[in-house]
Amino acid sequence: MLRPSKKLALALEAVVDIAHHGAAEPVQSQDIGRRLHLPRRYLEQVMQQLVRAGILRGVRGPRGGYRLGREKRRITVAEVVRVVQGNDPDEEAAVYGSELGKRVMAPFWTDLEAAMMARLEAVTVEDLCTKAKSLAITSESPSGADFAI
Repeated sequence: MLRPSKKLALALEAVVDIAHHGAAEPVQSQDIGRRLHLPRRYLEQVMQQLVRAGILRGVRGPRGGYRLGREKRRITVAEVVRVVQGNDPDEEAAVYGSELGKRVMAPFWTDLEAAMMARLEAVTVEDLCTKAKSLAITSESPSGADFAI
């Protein structure tokens, strides 16, 4: 079965965590790490990639942490996938040396990836937060704001 890499799953869960638990105050990395059951050091590498891509915004200072880079309805799952997979040297494209590989298998995987990315473009972080609320996953946020300027 096709499954996301550990890094991709972590990145997407961290973004949704920030959207679900965030408010006017930034979400601190130790809180994200606690909820995701991950060490902060492991988390920080992925978070910095997401900041560089503009999906998240880092906030410095004693009450610092992370905020969404824009409204959760404007961040798609596909964006997070592109950020994480685009920078992962372990994710190399398969090299097909045979005629069967070049003309059948490579187009098969290309079409599958295109269909999957089209589906992921249709899912926003807001959609995932709505799902969390429908499952009664409580937020640690005191307010409903998802984005601060």
